[in-house]
Amino acid sequence: MKVGIIGSGTMGIGIAQVAATSGCEVFLYDTNVAQTEKSLANLKKILDILVEKQKIAEEKSEYIFNKIKPCTKLLDFKDCDLVIEAIIENKEIKTKVFQNLEEIVSDKCIISSNTSSISITSLSSELKIPSRFIGIHFFNPAPLMPLVEVIPGLLTENKLAQEIYTLMESWGKIPVIAKDVPGFIVNRIARSFYGEALRIVEENIATPEQVDDAMRTLGNFKMGPFELMDLIGIDVNFSVTKTVYADYFHDPKYKPSLLQQRMAEGKLLGRKTGKGFYDYSKESQEPRVKSQDIAINRELYEMIFMRIISMLINEAVEAKRLGIANDEDLELAMQKGVNYPKGLLAWGKEIGYSIISETLQKLYDEYQEERYRQSPLLRKMH
Repeated sequence: MKVGIIGSGTMGIGIAQVAATSGCEVFLYDTNVAQTEKSLANLKKILDILVEKQKIAEEKSEYIFNKIKPCTKLLDFKDCDLVIEAIIENKEIKTKVFQNLEEIVSDKCIISSNTSSISITSLSSELKIPSRFIGIHFFNPAPLMPLVEVIPGLLTENKLAQEIYTLMESWGKIPVIAKDVPGFIVNRIARSFYGEALRIVEENIATPEQVDDAMRTLGNFKMGPFELMDLIGIDVNFSVTKTVYADYFHDPKYKPSLLQQRMAEGKLLGRKTGKGFYDYSKESQEPRVKSQDIAINRELYEMIFMRIISMLINEAVEAKRLGIANDEDLELAMQKGVNYPKGLLAWGKEIGYSIISETLQKLYDEYQEERYRQSPLLRKMH
């Protein structure tokens, strides 16, 4: 199978590695030739490390690397069976690239986007053959994160989602099929993991360290929301929140945070700038997160955990109600896409849906904000 990848940044080269590992002939294109060279050099280093650690054989390393062909023109994509776009999150720029691509590839070539938040239907509507367009959303880093969201738009041919689902399985991925809604599954549901954490800190209830500590110790999350925002990039996280908020016609549930905006304005973007909610300029390059004494902070920690987990579970229940994905895919998406320790529907059952409902009702009574409204289905589940 011949696969074209547009964009040789972190996502592009990661997807290229996944496709090449599965035996595909990969064509990697970027307008920035230096970026392609840099990404291929980095990939070579990664493959060498894998050989060194005996994760893969030397022959396999060479095989993967030689399967990826750098391209300087889109014309090299003319025989591709599938093209995956992984460039900047800008609808106009993506659309222009797709329109140019349609002039080059055959009518049978599947065209797809790795977008995390732009409507698949709106992107496909600009094409001559919208039925061949679909969303294939990988998670960063693509070679390590197992989840892939497969998103058919309203104009996508019916059987295409299942074809891509099967292909992603053959690439060793865990695919889920999602409705074309803002944020799809993961970025929609996960907004409250960050949003509610930011709200707690903005209101001076707790520090970022305390919020992270509460979520790790009481929730078993591998990383707290502030550590994770620093890792993702505060600007990237903020941008996705703004897109989801705007696309949901300014639903208060997805309202962006002023604190996050100030951090982005100050270029305090997390690990990539050396400073975000934590300082990475120290020699260790790790945030100094001291595990607090839970006994002292028990009440505060439980309040933090219940606020955030209740918002997350409510979102998962609402996604179930709206048929954004089936139950199994909703659970898989959050565990395999953002490493949540449990599926949120199962977690809600474990805590008790009535307790989740009570927590949200108290928050609603206190704040008088639609942000804390409950899914109609949540009320029926207890």
